[in-house]
Amino acid sequence: MSQATLQADAPSHPHAPAGTVIQLDIGGMTCAACSARIEKVLGRKPGVVRASVNLPLETALVETDGSLDAAGVIAAIEATGYTAGERPTGWQQEKRRQDENEARARSRERRTLILLVLSALLSAPMVAGMVGAPFGVMLMPPAWLQAVLAGIVQVFVGRRFYVGAFKALANGAANMDVLVVLGTTAAYGYSLALTVLAWPEAPGHLYFEASAVILTLILFGKLLETRAKRTTTAAVRALGDLRPQVAHRLTGDTLETVPVEHLFPGDHIVVKPGERVPVDGAVLSGESEVDEALLTGESLPVAKTAGSPVIGGTINGSGSLTLEATALGDDSKLAAIIRLVEAAQGSKAPVQKLVDQVSAVFVPVVVVVAIATFAGWWLAGASLDAMVGAAVAVLVIACPCALGLATPTALVAGTGAAARAGILIRDIEALEVAHKVDTVIFDKTGTLTLGTPRVTDIRAFDGKADRILRIAATAQQPSEHPLASAIVEEARARGLQVSQPSSFRSVPGQGIIAEIAGETVLIGNQRLLEAHGIDTFLTRQIARELEADGKTCASIVVAGRAVGVIAMADTVREETPEALSRLRELGIETVMLTGDTEAVARTVADRVGIARVIAGVPPEGKSKTVVDLISQGRVVAMVGDGVNDAPALASASIGIAMGSGAEVAMETAGITLMRSRPDLVADALGISRATVRKIRQNLFWAFVYNVVGIPLAALGLLTPAFAGAAMALSSVSVVSNAALLRRWRAKAR
Repeated sequence: MSQATLQADAPSHPHAPAGTVIQLDIGGMTCAACSARIEKVLGRKPGVVRASVNLPLETALVETDGSLDAAGVIAAIEATGYTAGERPTGWQQEKRRQDENEARARSRERRTLILLVLSALLSAPMVAGMVGAPFGVMLMPPAWLQAVLAGIVQVFVGRRFYVGAFKALANGAANMDVLVVLGTTAAYGYSLALTVLAWPEAPGHLYFEASAVILTLILFGKLLETRAKRTTTAAVRALGDLRPQVAHRLTGDTLETVPVEHLFPGDHIVVKPGERVPVDGAVLSGESEVDEALLTGESLPVAKTAGSPVIGGTINGSGSLTLEATALGDDSKLAAIIRLVEAAQGSKAPVQKLVDQVSAVFVPVVVVVAIATFAGWWLAGASLDAMVGAAVAVLVIACPCALGLATPTALVAGTGAAARAGILIRDIEALEVAHKVDTVIFDKTGTLTLGTPRVTDIRAFDGKADRILRIAATAQQPSEHPLASAIVEEARARGLQVSQPSSFRSVPGQGIIAEIAGETVLIGNQRLLEAHGIDTFLTRQIARELEADGKTCASIVVAGRAVGVIAMADTVREETPEALSRLRELGIETVMLTGDTEAVARTVADRVGIARVIAGVPPEGKSKTVVDLISQGRVVAMVGDGVNDAPALASASIGIAMGSGAEVAMETAGITLMRSRPDLVADALGISRATVRKIRQNLFWAFVYNVVGIPLAALGLLTPAFAGAAMALSSVSVVSNAALLRRWRAKAR
């Protein structure tokens, strides 16, 4: 059973019947090990059939056999040290839940930022002393002041790491928090002991600055993680915002405005011009054109008449529609897309960081080595100072200062370089995946193309193209239709004088009728001409030729006689061919995936050089296509810009959104291109490869210092002072290496 299915079937009652799912909000998770731990605990609990914990969304879906209620599941989770509560169901409750979660996330982020600023200010005097010492400038504060400054950092900033370490150890695991606590406590505790024992004399070398700086830098990394995590839920919020809160319900002759939650299947709904359609339904009466681009990928508005289906969240055009509600709330197509996004995000739990993976083995080894070092020197008859010094040197050199810097410094440098090129990378997971991509799927409308129609051909029967363009632009001046806007813009671009028609009337699904200087002007498709008895032989022949190239045609009629045809198309971005060429040079396969027709898609594909085209695909089909490719062992990047692309963006190995598109697409994707240039895709993959390479180099050097330094410290060849110097040197090396990323430049200009 998929997560989307589980969500759709989840009950709202705390006593869940057999075969259903209890939905919960989870608090207190900090890494993938936390979600895995909760799943493991729930999996062993009698009555639980299966459990799925979503770390980014901080939720859990627990399928029971009916013998366990929500209270029992919550108790099991809270016993592991985390918080849990039932998740409300329904649109309004869901929105309130999302708002509350967003407020809590913002509050946590503010607290982390305040702590980071405080920690940086308290650490600054000691950092200044550490930097000045090699140059003979003695700026280091007195020992007692260092103890106070570092102590405040250790208590207030270090608290979260102590709590995290305690939870990890209580659950039989060792994560980054344990390593941080171990190293900083050793550095601070040893320095404090030296300060107290030497009082009132000046002690020897101290490591107060090491403990404070480590906590400050790692807290900075946590702030980056917190911000990335909060953006994950914004995708679902943006989708939910597409759904109107009220609808106009028609009961008999009475039209009343009611909350959408009060509607039932079968209700008659009136959708006024320019409004969003509140529910899925079927048109009973009226004619209009509906903009479905965000949900279906269709580049042009779709004509709607009696019997036509409409989708909740789409935008009505210039006509009024009366429709019958067929699907509400969780049964609607928009809700299905939301579930697809949630399920896809949940199925891609963040990869546990390399540091945490190594820490699970590294931390116990360091502790054992430190104990063995102390015991070895004791058996050798060494003094207490020598025994303690060697053991502390082991712990100090194992302190993860360089490890804490390795990822955030490279991430900041790499994402900063990318941002200057207009490439926004959400988090480290996006980078980790993007550099492995071997297949890039492009949405067509708004991605490979501009997403808006432009005039491509003007066929004037008398050869006077500007004349019929001016007539067509004047006639359509009052219209808000995208095709009309394209004609008006083309006329203005040519410097033609465009005025207002004497009268104007829109004929939904066919075109417009206007009056200019006493003459009737018709502009539209063949249906409009036939309805008014106009000879369509010539216009039909021309339209057939142009439409074969994927263009949309509008015939122009003046005073009862056809005078020409104007063709429009969603034009290809000028950067598209170069973008695809660069990807092919990298050995990456490109695919076009679109909701548009086969003819239009194939025309664009032939023009830009894409061999593989998958057309006429609905949002759920796009997601399935992506999943199918991934199941074949491909690492897939999906590039899109609309709401209809959101499930596919979330399902892909990495989603890349065009910044000019829908907000939900940007929130769902791991990478956003702020300039709507497809050639930035190759640059995005390039900077991700460079950044991941730097991260790996940094982690390598950080571990090398430990691998080499720990044995030397254990043998007494490194004093705690030298251990601290080596640790500082490792930090300098990773920072310097990461700084090299600033020289990276995008090829797209």
